[in-house]
Formats: sequence, structure tokens, C-alpha cells
Amino acid sequence: MAQVKLRDIRKSYGSVEVIKGVDIDIDDGEFVVFVGPSGCGKSTLLRMIAGLEDISDGTLEIDSARVNDLEPSKRGIAMVFQSYAIFPHMTVRENVAFGLTINKVSKAEKEQKVAEAARILQMEHLLDRRPSELSGGQRQRVAIGRAIVRDPKVFLFDEPLSNLDAALRMDMRMEIGKLHQDLGASMIYVTHDQVEAMTLADKIVVLKDGKVMQAGAPMELYHEPANLFVAGFLGAPSMNFLHVEVDAIHETTVAVRNASLDLIEVPHKGRNFTVGQTATLGIRPQYLHPANEGAGKLHGKVVLTERLGSETVIDIALADDSKIIAALSEDSILAAGTAANFDFDPNQAHIFPEVQ
Repeated sequence: MAQVKLRDIRKSYGSVEVIKGVDIDIDDGEFVVFVGPSGCGKSTLLRMIAGLEDISDGTLEIDSARVNDLEPSKRGIAMVFQSYAIFPHMTVRENVAFGLTINKVSKAEKEQKVAEAARILQMEHLLDRRPSELSGGQRQRVAIGRAIVRDPKVFLFDEPLSNLDAALRMDMRMEIGKLHQDLGASMIYVTHDQVEAMTLADKIVVLKDGKVMQAGAPMELYHEPANLFVAGFLGAPSMNFLHVEVDAIHETTVAVRNASLDLIEVPHKGRNFTVGQTATLGIRPQYLHPANEGAGKLHGKVVLTERLGSETVIDIALADDSKIIAALSEDSILAAGTAANFDFDPNQAHIFPEVQ
């Protein structure tokens, strides 16, 4: 295990800066997920930690040692790629042992390490097969096994599940989570899938345009997003955003309203507002629930009802023609075109000065 520190890390390609001053601390044994949309810089940042991309500026430390100019093989890391990168002409045993073979590790030690990795990943019965005889999930386990036998200080995962179908992704996600529990190793994981981020991470780092938008525990980011981007990125379905006008400002709350929303007071959480300002109110779909006719705080018209079994998703049109979503746990039937009145706890809403 090892601690990883990134201090003002930057990456430029000519005059174009793609990583713009990133500061992150990753503790011993911590599972950290870099998440964000395509092009946000998460894979580039991971490759810089691995030594596959040069660092233009800043300091990278692994286990208290500066490694900016250290070769990848000497950084004490092991990387699992999106593509399995296993050799088709070798057996599983030979693939897992490949790095050890290159480093001329003794046969006895090599066999012991391969056997231990196979036990951890429950693939003892696969050791004599070739990749063509394996499923996608089994091939990814082989790639992970090859990383395990190196006994690295830090495991790096670059979107390892994106080539798998939905059922296999869930299975492999559980296996990676269990692997972290069993090994207690420091792991850095890159994904664009916020479900993977929420379920696997001890800490999530949300990136946008090469900058850290927010870093913290999954539920901290879910309940206390620092800005509009984080609020909209984490959570499924995504948070609803409404344009509202600031009516009054109190010590701990701000009063807002719009044509579809009755006057409510929302905690401002230290954000600055002025009376008459247009702001953005965020409400998670799961926090909306139907109110009696004429009651409730939010009023609109049902556009579509989607019954998904475990929940019912209601698409609602508001007075300004914007749309929001309510995700109801009960099996509710609301006919398209009918008036919809919803209630919610204002303390669970978020208010941002920005207008999306």
C-alpha cells in the first residue's frame, strides 16, 4: 500500500493545457474514483500517475517519493486497461505470469503468486485455457490477475468494465469491490459511469475540463454538491434544475419562487444571493412526491408516465415549458395531460447562484 499525492499537476500538449492544476491526496488503502464526462482529463491524469504521459508541471509522489521522472516499471504501480491486453497465444497461467517471467522471477515463486491470484479471483479452473475460450468478464479477471501478481503499491484501473454488457459489469464491479476489501490496496479507478463511482469509491474526484470540481465521499457529493456540475452529474435520474427568482434573503435561507413553484425557503449554505436575482434550484427526482389537488409546492402537467417496476418515472412540463422528472417508489399512474402537484422538503433542495 502507498499514499499518492498530486500537487498542482498540469499537462499541456503544445499551447493547449488539458490538466489544469490538480491537487489530490490518496491515502493508504483508499479506493479513489476519477469520474467525469468524456474529455474531462480523467484517463490522462491516470496515465500521468502510471508514467505513460509526461507531467508538464507539478509534483507527483508515491509512497513519499517524487516520481515525476521515474520509469513506469519503477513506480510500484500496476495498471488494468479498458482493453484486456492479454496475449491470445498464451494460456491464462502464462498471461498472469508474464510480468514475472520478464523479470526472471523463480519458477516456484511465480507458481505461488499465480496460484494466489487465481484463488483471489476464483479462476483456478481457467488457468490452462486460452483467451479465445474465455468470456469478457473472465478475460478482465486475467488482466486483473496479472496486476495482482506484481504486488504493486497502487492499482490503476482505466475504465476496465466499459467493454462488458450490463450484467457482467455489475458482477465485475462487485468482484473489484471485494478485491479491494481482500487486498486493502490503494486503488485509483477511472470511469464515466457514476453508478460505478458511487458504489466502489471511498472517495470520488469529479473532473471537468481538466479541473477538480469536487472531491469527497460518495454520499457527501450526492447530498452536498459544491456546484451545478457536480449536482447534475451524480445521481440517476439526474437532478432537476429550475430557474427561480430570489424573493428574500434570511440568515440561513433564501426565499425563491417561479411561475410553477410556490414561495419556499431553501438553505443557502453560505452562497451569496441578491434579491431579484435569477438562480437555479436543484431537486432530486426521488425527493418529489404527489400532493393533493391544489396542494403541494410545485405545479405542472404530466407529459409521460414510465412504469419501471421498482419505480415510476413521471415527466412533468412546467409553466415555462421546461421539463422535470419525479421518480416515485410506488406504482403510480398519472395520465398524460393531467395536472400534477408535487411536494418536497425544501431542506433537501439545493440553490445555486448560477443559471444553467
